[in-house]
Amino acid sequence: MEKDSVHVFAPATVANLVCGYDILGLALDEPGDEVIMERIDKPGVYLKAVTGDDGRLPLDPAKNTVSACVQMVLAHLGREDIGVEITLHKHMPIGSGLGSSAASTVAGLFAINQLLGQPLTTRQLLPFAMKGEELACGHGHADNVAPSLYGGITLIKSYDPLEVVQLNVPEELHCAVVFPHVDVPTRAARQMLRSKVDLKDAVVQWGNIAGLVSGLFLNDYGLIGRSMKDVLIEPTRAILIPEFYEMREVALKCGALGFGISGSGPSVFAFTRSRDIAQEVTKCIHAHLDEKGIGSNTYVSKVNTEGPKML
Repeated sequence: MEKDSVHVFAPATVANLVCGYDILGLALDEPGDEVIMERIDKPGVYLKAVTGDDGRLPLDPAKNTVSACVQMVLAHLGREDIGVEITLHKHMPIGSGLGSSAASTVAGLFAINQLLGQPLTTRQLLPFAMKGEELACGHGHADNVAPSLYGGITLIKSYDPLEVVQLNVPEELHCAVVFPHVDVPTRAARQMLRSKVDLKDAVVQWGNIAGLVSGLFLNDYGLIGRSMKDVLIEPTRAILIPEFYEMREVALKCGALGFGISGSGPSVFAFTRSRDIAQEVTKCIHAHLDEKGIGSNTYVSKVNTEGPKML
């Protein structure tokens, strides 16, 4: 049944999970973005307001991912006679490596689908979300939008054809996330990466990806931790993140299973086997960064298996 207005939340995400560049990601309980969408008499998609972005995001509906993707959906469904007004509330830092653009995009797509009585499945919404990522950062990857849209931990088995697999989430698994207040633009972080890799490094990476996926399904926390190693991407991206290796040392000393960069950074994350350990990890890393004169935001969360939701 169609609605006159909806208020939705879409979660932030951790992409790559250290060894799974562009193919692995998970959804967090917090932070995330909220969208309020209301039907209006005038046809078209209008961006009423954006809060929490310090004026950094465009208000042009064709250039903001939340509204641009709604325009695409309405065109796809032949419903361009409909008018909607969108308010976007950003509750997460932009450029944090926590899927900020993905959360906005998914919130908008989930909202318009709810408003229209759910004419599209989650699988049908995913390509529109990837178009939003392309608009935001120049690359239509799915490792942020897929977990934000589906919830849980997702594996992009292939991009052509697009195939997403939802992985098992061990019951005790928690995430400790720290966003250091340093700037690492996503486009710049991608441009630094090598276009070719050594076969011996690729073999190591394949083993770690397979080990991580196996550890998730086997509920083997030790195997999960041992598999959280990246020989392809992390050595390059870590250069852009002050105190990265020191933060990893702190996390592992505090009982983290494994530690790495969230997306393109600068956020970092650790897997732990309890909320208490996750809270200790974030507290210790925050204190370490504070000593170095670097501010930070911290988040502790289980893996969010629900994905976007109505508020």
